[in-house]
Amino acid sequence: MTWEAAIRDFSRYLKLERGLSKNTLSAYIRDIEKLADWSTEAKVSPEKVDLEVLRKFLADQQSLSPRSQARLITSIKSLFRFLVYDDALKTDPTELLEAPKIGRKLPDYLTDSEIDKMISNIDLSTDEGERNKAILEVLYGCGLRVSELIEMRLSDLFPKDEIIRVIGKGDKERLVPIHSVAMKVLMRYIHEVRIHNNPKHGEEDIVFLSKRGKRMGRSTVFTMIKQLAEKSGIRKNIGPHTFRHSFATALVNNGADLRAVQQLLGHESITTTEIYAHLNDNKLRAAIEDHPMYNRKG
Repeated sequence: MTWEAAIRDFSRYLKLERGLSKNTLSAYIRDIEKLADWSTEAKVSPEKVDLEVLRKFLADQQSLSPRSQARLITSIKSLFRFLVYDDALKTDPTELLEAPKIGRKLPDYLTDSEIDKMISNIDLSTDEGERNKAILEVLYGCGLRVSELIEMRLSDLFPKDEIIRVIGKGDKERLVPIHSVAMKVLMRYIHEVRIHNNPKHGEEDIVFLSKRGKRMGRSTVFTMIKQLAEKSGIRKNIGPHTFRHSFATALVNNGADLRAVQQLLGHESITTTEIYAHLNDNKLRAAIEDHPMYNRKG
């Protein structure tokens, strides 16, 4: 088996069976290509890779940050699990391979007052301002990824039910409730502003349009948020994803179950959502204090 064949089959598996997004798939393949290039130079085929070979390869990647090394190891583990699953290999050389320990830190998030300040600094006398307000309301009200926001379609909105259908990573669909206030702002933009914007061919169903009638780019949303934060005197390092963290933080602080937050965010694994678990430590302490075992009489 050649590295080219291994990468081709692995890529097909990630795309068709795992349903990974284009960006995630590209990240996996880039990581595997690093190993393939190194192994080719060392004249090691996929079948000849063992734990010692992998340790030598990783020793040559010390310039990478612990987080990048951890991601690289995750990609390599996924490749060799697939090769065993596909009967291309009999044993998995990555079973004893350990990833570097990396700290899990909650990213910056915005408080309600900071978000209110940003929204109040939007110039609502312009069509662009009405659109931008709707964008912030949806980002904070639903915890969407920026890619999900800019791909949102009119046919994904269910105003009467106050539900938005979201197509997330790997084309996975989820239904996300939206607060009536946020839905009202969104529908005002659609019925009073967007209706006057002539969409380009193929963009007719896209919710958020630029002045030219095309779907907005990620960088446009990022720049808009950065400028609003600066105008509002907010010094945190924020972008569209900050609103997603703020959404999750607000839910957990108000007692939401992590499983519910996982579903709303569209996380494939609960471990991704667990970064927010420490936020309700006080509630966990209260639960222990109320434990019936220690509240019995006597």
